[in-house]
Amino acid sequence: MSRVLVIDDDAALRFTLEAVLSDAGLVVEACDGGVSGLAAFEARGADTVLTDLAMPGMDGMQVLERMRANDPSVPVLMLTAHGSERVAVAAMKAGAFDYIPKPFDPDELVLAVRRATDWRDLRLQNARLRTEAALGRTIIAESPAMKRVMDVVARVAPKDVTVLLTGESGSGKDVLAMVLHAHSRRADKPLVRFNAAAIPSELAEAELFGHTKGAFTGAQAARLGYFQQAHKGTLFIDEIGELPLGMQAKVLRVIQSGEVQQVGGRPEIVDVRLIAATNRDLTAEVKSGRFREDLFYRLNVVPIRVPPLRERPEDVEPLVRTFVFRYADRYGMSGVEVEPSLVEALRVHPWPGNVRELENSVARLLALAPDERITLALWRSIADGPAASSVAPLATGDPGPGHPLRARVEAFERTLIAEAFEIAARNQSETARRLGVSRPALIEKLHKYGLIGR
Repeated sequence: MSRVLVIDDDAALRFTLEAVLSDAGLVVEACDGGVSGLAAFEARGADTVLTDLAMPGMDGMQVLERMRANDPSVPVLMLTAHGSERVAVAAMKAGAFDYIPKPFDPDELVLAVRRATDWRDLRLQNARLRTEAALGRTIIAESPAMKRVMDVVARVAPKDVTVLLTGESGSGKDVLAMVLHAHSRRADKPLVRFNAAAIPSELAEAELFGHTKGAFTGAQAARLGYFQQAHKGTLFIDEIGELPLGMQAKVLRVIQSGEVQQVGGRPEIVDVRLIAATNRDLTAEVKSGRFREDLFYRLNVVPIRVPPLRERPEDVEPLVRTFVFRYADRYGMSGVEVEPSLVEALRVHPWPGNVRELENSVARLLALAPDERITLALWRSIADGPAASSVAPLATGDPGPGHPLRARVEAFERTLIAEAFEIAARNQSETARRLGVSRPALIEKLHKYGLIGR
C-alpha cells in the first residue's frame, strides 16, 4: 500500500487532504510544515510527497530541493494557490513531478497522487530488474518490511556513505550489500568481500591489508589486501563483529585516514566505500568491551536492519517459487507442482536459519522428491528423518515417552545442535561459540547425528 506524506501548515486543509487520500486507500502521514515533513521523510520515507508551496519557515520550493537531494526517486507534488502558475512552472523545472491548483477537485487530486506513486513503482521495478540482471539472481521484496528496507537501500546506494547491515544469519545481508554496490557510483569497480568469521584472526591482518614478500614465514610472494583490491570500489566486511580488538583499531585507522599499511610494507592511500554486516548486537558488544565504540560510530552512519524471515511471511511463497525454479532447472526437472498445504506450512514456519535455510529446504525437497511434486508429507518426513541436515526440525524431535531416556535426550540435543548450526550458516566455529562447547566436541556431535559427512 502506497504511503503519501502530506506537508501543509493549514490544519483544516491538512485534515481534508488526509481524509480524501485515506478514503482512496492510501496510507497518509500529515505534517504541519517543511521542517517536520523532512524529519518524517528521513525517519520513515514515503512513496509520494504532497506539499503546499507557500509555507512559513521552509516553503515548498525548499522542501522540494531537500527532497530531491535526499531521494530523487520520490515524486513531489505541489499545491499552488490561484495566480501562482509561474512559481508552479519554476517548481516543475526544479524537479517537481506535478502541481495541483487550489481549490482542487478531490478526484483529480487522487488521480494525480496515484499517477505519481505508479511512476515511482515503475522506477523501482525497473531498478530492481536492472539489479537482478547485474547480480544474476532474483530479489524478493513483497512484504511491507522488505519494501521499507529496499526503499532505504535505494536512497543510500548512490551516496558514498558507510552502511551497517544488521540482522540474523541467512536473512540476506550479503544480497543487500551487492544491491548497494550495483546502484552506487562505484558499480563499474570491484565489490570485494571479506568474511571476518571465516578467516582465523592471526591471518586476518594479512588478508585485509596485504603483505610484502618475506613479511612472515610462508609469505613467499607479495599479496594485495582486500582494501587494496577494492580501491575505487566497495569493500564488504561480513560478520565484522568477529574481528578481534586489535584488528578493529586498524580498520578504524583506514576509515579515518584512508591509509593502509601492508604487513612488512609502507603505508598507501586507498579510496574504498565500506559496507559492513553483522548478526551481533554491536551496541551490546560495545558495552561489554568486545567492540570498539569509535569504530561502531564510524560504521553506523546508515544502519539498515534486515528483518528475519518470520517477520516477512509474505516473502515466503515468492521465495519458494524462485528456489523451485532455480533447483528444478539444476536437477533437470520440469513442471514441478508445489502442494498448497506445503506452501502454507513453510509460510508459518519460524525459519531460524532464515532465507538460507528455506533455500536449503526447497533444494532438499526437490532432490528427494519421488516425482515432479513436492508435498507437506515429504517435507515432514525429511525434517524428521536422519538426512535432515539443512531442514530445521518441526518440533523438538523427541521420540516420545515410550522410548528410553537416552534416546530422548539425544533427540533433543540433535535438535539444538541442528538449529544452532543453521543459524550460524553452518559455520562450525560460530556454532561452537553459540553452544559454549569446543570445536572438536561440536564436530564429533555433528558426525554422530549425521549433520555433516565424515
